[in-house]
Amino acid sequence: MTAGLLSATLFANVAWAQDALVISTWGGSFRDLIDENIGKEFTKQTGVPVKYVTGGTIDRLNKAKLASTPESDITFTTSHIGWLYANGNLFEKLDTSKIPNYSHLVDQAKISPFHIGSWAYVYTIGYRPDAVPANIKFDSWNDLWKPELKGKLSVPDFDPSHIIAVSAMLSGGDAKTWEKGQEKLKALKPNMKAFYTNDANSQQLIATGETPVQVLLSMNAYYMIGQGVPIKVVMPKEGAVLGVDAMGIMKGSTKTELAYKFMNIALSSDVQSKIVAFKKASPVVDNAKVSAADAALPGVFTTKEQWKSQAIVIDNQLRAEKTAEWRKWFTENLMN
Repeated sequence: MTAGLLSATLFANVAWAQDALVISTWGGSFRDLIDENIGKEFTKQTGVPVKYVTGGTIDRLNKAKLASTPESDITFTTSHIGWLYANGNLFEKLDTSKIPNYSHLVDQAKISPFHIGSWAYVYTIGYRPDAVPANIKFDSWNDLWKPELKGKLSVPDFDPSHIIAVSAMLSGGDAKTWEKGQEKLKALKPNMKAFYTNDANSQQLIATGETPVQVLLSMNAYYMIGQGVPIKVVMPKEGAVLGVDAMGIMKGSTKTELAYKFMNIALSSDVQSKIVAFKKASPVVDNAKVSAADAALPGVFTTKEQWKSQAIVIDNQLRAEKTAEWRKWFTENLMN
């Protein structure tokens, strides 16, 4: 390549990066989810390319705190970590009049004045019927404590809020009074075999049967089922722990109007319908079309009654405030 051609190529790449709308997100299938269902539609409608920067939830937050100018225009993160962005003055306050589809947003996705939901899911019980005793059923979260499940359970180590909230609830408390569930949660330790560090690790542990019972992300379970792994996803009588992934506009972005356009496309009924079909997530708007087969899946919420009766909701601000404390306690008392 000649010097002139190299210079022109570099200039073109820099210009493209400057002209693109930059999205911060997780890598892998979540990056693909956004690109395939939102990014390509955005480019089709605006002619503006989309560039992605990827990384872990906390890694990206820490990087954003240290940056003098934002690396991205929009950031996708979890609803509670989004509050840490907001409290750190990293998100713009949203003007929802610039997001017409906001009018269809379900209440549980109206997270803060700074970030809103993009899709939802649950953390619930998933298990391999072929690898646990035949008499084992999971009608209640309490069933995780059955002695027959000794050394068969895996839970996430990066966010123990799900099992902490459940243990508190089963002990007469809730996430706010989580200490009430400490002794019950300690009693679960004999059943715990492993603590998975990410989605890929979760999938590996259940696919091999090393941990045939998991507190797992519903979307991961349905992906694995599609790969032929015989997982059964259940909805305990107490409900499942709601998770909402969210998006916010970074303070200092020079492309806020385009960012609003992107967010509005993300909340369109067509795109939300595609996200459900693609990832088996819950739509966060009330006008998405969902197939009967997908609507029947545990953890895919399509009615107000389901959002109300089947979702265990941990207050996002409380969750953000307690994340470090919960993780420290969990590490010291369950993992060590």
